[in-house]
Amino acid sequence: MSSNPVLQFPPGFLWGAATSPTQVEGHIENEWTRFVAQDGSNCRIACDHYNRYPEDIQWMSKLGINAYRFGIEWSRLQSAPFAPLNRKELDRYIDVLDRLIAAGITPMVVLHHFSNPQWINERGGWTHPDTDKAFADYVRKLVAVLKDRVYIWNTFNEPDTYACVAYLLGGFPPGRKWKLGQFRRVISHMARAHVKASRIIEREGNTGRKPEIGIAKNWTFFHAYRDFSPWDRTTALSCHYIFNKFVLDAFLGGRRRRRSTFIGLNYYGRVRFHHFRAMIPASGAPLRRLKDFGFVCDDMVERYPEGMVKILTYLDKKFHLPIYITEHGAASNDEEFRERDLRENLTALHQSMSQGVDVRGFFYWSLMDNFEWQFGYTKKFGLLAVDFANEKLPRTPKPLAGFYSKICRDNSVLAQMPAQA
Repeated sequence: MSSNPVLQFPPGFLWGAATSPTQVEGHIENEWTRFVAQDGSNCRIACDHYNRYPEDIQWMSKLGINAYRFGIEWSRLQSAPFAPLNRKELDRYIDVLDRLIAAGITPMVVLHHFSNPQWINERGGWTHPDTDKAFADYVRKLVAVLKDRVYIWNTFNEPDTYACVAYLLGGFPPGRKWKLGQFRRVISHMARAHVKASRIIEREGNTGRKPEIGIAKNWTFFHAYRDFSPWDRTTALSCHYIFNKFVLDAFLGGRRRRRSTFIGLNYYGRVRFHHFRAMIPASGAPLRRLKDFGFVCDDMVERYPEGMVKILTYLDKKFHLPIYITEHGAASNDEEFRERDLRENLTALHQSMSQGVDVRGFFYWSLMDNFEWQFGYTKKFGLLAVDFANEKLPRTPKPLAGFYSKICRDNSVLAQMPAQA
């Protein structure tokens, strides 16, 4: 008999999946449209979710999820600064929301997920000090239309990742490297935009149910592979300061904490440095070599489920705000590995909640295999497989989909106990 306990989650807990428009919709016109990924691919068709969303919502119902975190693409809705919203495109998003609500699926709407209208990019993107004004205008017009359908608003997804990869690592458009000043300006301007958007949503989005407002912060632990290496420790501490502390302070420091009613946490794992090098597959370190070091990785980063407890406890004590796990998932073709990883992280999540951390939902990344930014279609995060070699783009549930579906329907998971020595 198994001695692993069943971990029950509280009534009303949200079990969801997540996507972003550039990664799944296709037929889009933003800075990613002409971008060529490392595998030679582009996002012009992606998963064709733009046309296939009724089918994809049916898949959500089959999976038993009760929440969906997705983005509304700004570039579809405004053709110029302060322009009226495109009614045809707006009606499509309204239909998405109506179908979700009819299916009993709670929407969490993301307002910015790594992409901008071209007219924003042409004037410097988020390095321009007035971009927050244009964003606030967009949010005001959108909230006026959607306030009866949406109560959970996620203003920015991973501003740290967006600013870092676009202005420090050069992997996102506009492809700039080591522009630390521009990185800091982007974070500062996005934080200011979050404050403005929050005030608008709070004031104009309350139609009987108080709106929830927050960002989604990617949290990565940065450690030295060997503690006695002063240079690797310095590298890890510097990354922590820039990508974690600085960003959290910008969005949630001081009085700005009042402008969020929740914190969204995107958590995948950690990065360890060895001789200045990030020892993760996403940075080119071979998986075989990482295994020789004793690292457990998916196709992106080192897995670190005990970090889930650490970061949730830290956020709870520092900010005293409810938390949603707005993203967690694993990119791998090994479904047994993905199941074990999910069980380990949900066990850690439940441990945090049993210690008093107020976590209200979990969104698996991602609903389906998609265009994974600079990596193209090579990173397989989906609950649903998408055959990109077939022009019909058929969806097929992976084994993990069945495992996650049972968790969603039972509102519980069988705990992953530590391996016996």
